Amino acid sequence: MRSRLFLKIYMTLLASLVAVAIASAIFFLVSERERDTSWSGRRDHFIAALLPAGSDAATLQSTLDRLGRAFDADISVFEADGRLIASTGRPFPPDVTDPARRGDGLRHGFVTTLEDGRLVAARTDGPSGSAGRNPLAYLVMIAAVIGLAAYPVVRHLTRRLEQLRKGVEAWGAGALDTRVPEKGTDEVATVAKTFNEAADRVERLVTAHRSLLANASHELRSPIARLRMAIDLHEKQGDEGSRQEIIRNLTEVDRLVEEILLASRLDHVGLAGSEPIDLLGLTAEEAARNDLQVSGTPAYVLGDPPLMIRLIRNLIQNALKHGAPPIDIEVRSDGKNAELRVRDHGAGIAHEQVEKIFEPFYRPPGSSEASGGWGLGLSLVRQIAGHHGGWVKVEAPEGGGALFIVTLPAHEVE
Repeated sequence: MRSRLFLKIYMTLLASLVAVAIASAIFFLVSERERDTSWSGRRDHFIAALLPAGSDAATLQSTLDRLGRAFDADISVFEADGRLIASTGRPFPPDVTDPARRGDGLRHGFVTTLEDGRLVAARTDGPSGSAGRNPLAYLVMIAAVIGLAAYPVVRHLTRRLEQLRKGVEAWGAGALDTRVPEKGTDEVATVAKTFNEAADRVERLVTAHRSLLANASHELRSPIARLRMAIDLHEKQGDEGSRQEIIRNLTEVDRLVEEILLASRLDHVGLAGSEPIDLLGLTAEEAARNDLQVSGTPAYVLGDPPLMIRLIRNLIQNALKHGAPPIDIEVRSDGKNAELRVRDHGAGIAHEQVEKIFEPFYRPPGSSEASGGWGLGLSLVRQIAGHHGGWVKVEAPEGGGALFIVTLPAHEVE
């Protein structure tokens, strides 16, 4: 049977309690033995002082009577040969003075020898000196009580650790929706919460990649099928139209693969490099490629230039493809944030599709393969903005169309 953490912790606790109990008992016994030796010496001096040598029988008997009443004890004095001299209380066994068995049968008593050779036997109804319960048994009882009290605490802790272990094993085996309980406020609960948060992120990432792969494979079918047909026509006719169709479809496939690779890279790594970027100048360059104008005020952001170019280009291409002219592009800055605003004057975006258009390869209901969907363009815009500490949103401005607003932290240039 595999050793579990519960047994290790609990057995360590019990072993520590036993060690403490044994050490305490040894110390207690040694201390009591030393105290008993000291008490015996003082007791013998006390008896010798009360029963001096040469005392007559009447004085001796009177002294024994007083001691017997004071201590509620049976006391007898014997000669060295065992002959009884004086006594008070109940008599002692005949062999109480026998050197071979001296003191036997005296559960609460003693036999001592005075300097003049006399023997004094004393017995009480209660314990004498330090005699009493076994201290080792008392300490063992304390250890047992502590062990029983610690059992539920240790068991509760290790049960939560076992649940955490089972959850991690199940998650590692492929059940990505597995989560563990987050009860409590201690370190175990913190570890459970951290695991659940990490599991959520990994599950979302894996789900997104699966969706990306499935959608990408579907989107690639159309240009590849058209490319195959264009190649067949070009082989038969060899005209310029079929050649241009081949180039157009190859360009579309190349663009789609590039966007897929970029989306995958953004999910795994951060920014390749950050530097001050003139957002107004960069936007003007991209707009000029499509014969568009940009208005606004200068604004600087800190980021990766190639990614910012991709963000601007995707917004412009989205407006050209899904919107209608005129296309208005503006850059704003309030010192704290910089905004890139791209507006078209097309049919606009339905309210229920505002968030969905940022999903990879989203296709509106009822749209055909020819009309196409949003692909990865807007999804990459949201990812790139997020990597730069910003966000993107879409609004429905007065007069129709759609207004995309990208907000990024502004950067001060010295």
